[in-house]
Amino acid sequence: MTPEFLLTAFIVCVTPGIGVVYTLSMTLGGGLRAGIWAALGCTLATILHMAVALAGLAALLLTSALLFQTVKYAGVAYLLWMAWAVLQDKGSLSITPAAPAPASRIMARGVLLNILNPKLPLFFVAFLPQFLPAEGARLAQMAELGAAFSAVTLLTFLLYAALAASGRQRLLASDRLMHWLRRAFAASFAALGLRLAMERAA
Repeated sequence: MTPEFLLTAFIVCVTPGIGVVYTLSMTLGGGLRAGIWAALGCTLATILHMAVALAGLAALLLTSALLFQTVKYAGVAYLLWMAWAVLQDKGSLSITPAAPAPASRIMARGVLLNILNPKLPLFFVAFLPQFLPAEGARLAQMAELGAAFSAVTLLTFLLYAALAASGRQRLLASDRLMHWLRRAFAASFAALGLRLAMERAA
């Protein structure tokens, strides 16, 4: 494993996406604890996608247009539903402080959000081989890179959660900021859904 791999993995993880937006929204709504559970859920989905890629199943997703489109539009629908739920500020997706959602629900939603992103296993199929030897690459080497990427993912999401938690009280004290924050998160989920809708398998 090289420093170049770790740096590239960090850049990929720190770029705002579904996991980052979800972790931030959960942290603002339920505090650092909720943010940690959200980060764990999103990372677990990353590990599952990594396992799919290592098993070669991502190739099936790549070659099956029907399977790719089915997973993709399920993900789009879920992201748009989350945008609506955040905008309505109701239920466990509310970013207004309330009784914290169960850890299992927070994690399950993080897993589902990322599992329904068909580009993740395809990304790993394209990403991991760049850091493997041209010849003689073994499954153990790919698994090592996958584990390292998952660890970087978790640490990055926890960093986002910690940053959001540190400024949470100041944000919650302003009704105007919270109003615009709800709109921003709703718009982010909607934008991610629309971007996913435009993705192609290849």
